[in-house]
Amino acid sequence: MSRIYLDHAATSPLRPEARAAMEEGFAIWANPSSPHAEGRKAKAALEDARERCKAALGWDGELIFTSGASEAARIAFDNADVMHEAVSAIEHDAIHGFVKERAVAEIPVGNDGQVNLTSVAQEAGPSAIAGEVVENRSLIAVQHVNSETGTMQNIAQVAEVVHGSGGLLLVDCAQSAGKMEIPKEADMVIVGAHKFGGPIGIGALLVKEFNMLTPSGGHERGYRRGTENMPAALGMAAALEADPWPNLDFSHISRFGERYEEQQPATGQSHAHHILALEHPTMSAQALLIRLDAMGFAVSAGSACSSGTLKKSRVLDAFGVDDDTASRTIRVSLGWNTTPEELDAFAEAWKSLS
Repeated sequence: MSRIYLDHAATSPLRPEARAAMEEGFAIWANPSSPHAEGRKAKAALEDARERCKAALGWDGELIFTSGASEAARIAFDNADVMHEAVSAIEHDAIHGFVKERAVAEIPVGNDGQVNLTSVAQEAGPSAIAGEVVENRSLIAVQHVNSETGTMQNIAQVAEVVHGSGGLLLVDCAQSAGKMEIPKEADMVIVGAHKFGGPIGIGALLVKEFNMLTPSGGHERGYRRGTENMPAALGMAAALEADPWPNLDFSHISRFGERYEEQQPATGQSHAHHILALEHPTMSAQALLIRLDAMGFAVSAGSACSSGTLKKSRVLDAFGVDDDTASRTIRVSLGWNTTPEELDAFAEAWKSLS
């Protein structure tokens, strides 16, 4: 049987529109920073890709091309003009890693899956040093759609609290960009192209205004080192402009999730339909992955950055999911080339597992 790929939260196959755009970009082979005619042609193509990405995402601010979502997060944390930083407990490892690396504060989530707004207000407010209130800004990072469970945050509500306390809001949209509208209330947004059918090795940090960041020198308005990947930027723009669900209407996605309501661990009430955390009643996640792989289905046990470990998922732990349930939970994620027939086939395969 032909294999069925249901691990789009890890990466999606390259869209044909993106491949074609990249091939055109490779023909414009010069360095976009070179002053000669060839370089200016490459620069024009890069800037065209930038404006097309912004238009497709509905973003009125600035866009810095990066090597992916992880670098976008690094630029935000390293260059944001702030004095304090905090991230939610269910962030992707690329962001949550800052908790230990640079003593970043952690914001818990409640039983509804949403970040604790009282904690958000406390972390976003002015810092107190030696008993005196210091006027400065904090950077608060919150993921739009969780990469392991599909849980969605109420970004408008979070932004109201963060901005009311004088902070800046960084939103990781790696799992939502190209699939749903990105939250315009954010001050900065993280995007990774390979999550929506663009090429691996390109992403972006969206910024409302450059005065939120301090440049460190180099390309991309002085915010990153290394020659810009112009062909990949063109591929990213083409992927964003393409129909995000050409083979699957939204109602079918919704019905797919509804089939598994009793098999979803308690990870909040608001979910994106293209990422599902499924709990099997008896089989371990590792056994499920092996069985499903042998049956022709590619799924995962969580984030691709942490699925190689047998440790309990940090994200499920933050949601309060017990160890036994977490050990029997896998992730199924849909993408641009998923078909209704593939979803039906997985539903039958899941029912057959014992």
